[in-house]
Amino acid sequence: MTDTLDLDHLRQWIGRTEDKTDMVTAHLVAGLRSTLFQDIGQPKAGDAAPFTTHWCLTLPVSPLSGNGPDGHPKRGGFLPPVPLPRRMWAGGEIHFIEPLRVGDTVTRRSTIKDVVVKSGSTGTLCFVSVDHVFTTARGPAVRERHDIVYRDVPRDGKNATPAKPAQAPAAAHRETHMPDPVLLFRYSAVTFNSHRIHYDRDYVTKEEGYPGLIVHGPLQAALLIELGAKLHGGQAPKTFTYRGLQPLFDGSEFSVNASATGDTMELWTANNAGAPTMKGTAIW
Repeated sequence: MTDTLDLDHLRQWIGRTEDKTDMVTAHLVAGLRSTLFQDIGQPKAGDAAPFTTHWCLTLPVSPLSGNGPDGHPKRGGFLPPVPLPRRMWAGGEIHFIEPLRVGDTVTRRSTIKDVVVKSGSTGTLCFVSVDHVFTTARGPAVRERHDIVYRDVPRDGKNATPAKPAQAPAAAHRETHMPDPVLLFRYSAVTFNSHRIHYDRDYVTKEEGYPGLIVHGPLQAALLIELGAKLHGGQAPKTFTYRGLQPLFDGSEFSVNASATGDTMELWTANNAGAPTMKGTAIW
């Protein structure tokens, strides 16, 4: 598979743009609040939406016949056709400018910023960076860099054991949640994510070789952002930079953690053994 990776061809996608428009509805806000363990309330026009509502908007929709074996849309179109079969949400950076609100019409402009190939413990990795700007009638609301990683199937069919993440700081604040299949289904539904690693246990264990369903990277990031905001008077950080460290699986409790409050806060999710699975830095 890696023999067919033509980086010069893939880099021709750099600079391509895409524009899409969507609306923040009360139903969407209620659904996302319920999935992020928040008070659902009765959302009405003008109410602020959860800070990562933009991940539920302007989503790609393909016919079922247009999906690949992993449930993702087949390669090509706006994103470069990277010929590596495994695709994951690697991390990114978000600039929060203005809250999205119920009733907002939101336009997203996306631009392919870079395509880079690296070598990792699992073999060849291809990183695609995409810049997004979400705008309402009031102006820009969210600016984001989204990093996507593609990788090959391990030759022996087994996933390499991740390197031990760097030690997390002592948690001054900690919440715990159980990532059961219902939670993963709800987040897949609210983000129209058909990637089978999040809901198809036979696929993720037998085809991709993982021990369980994988908790979405953006779900972990959303919980980190919401915890940081709650500890900072309900305000979203000006900037949130994050990256995934290792997969987080269903079936055992995980934690959402924050260091001591201040204008710069370290946040991380950790599995039941205490090993960090995603780390983020929030700056107010």
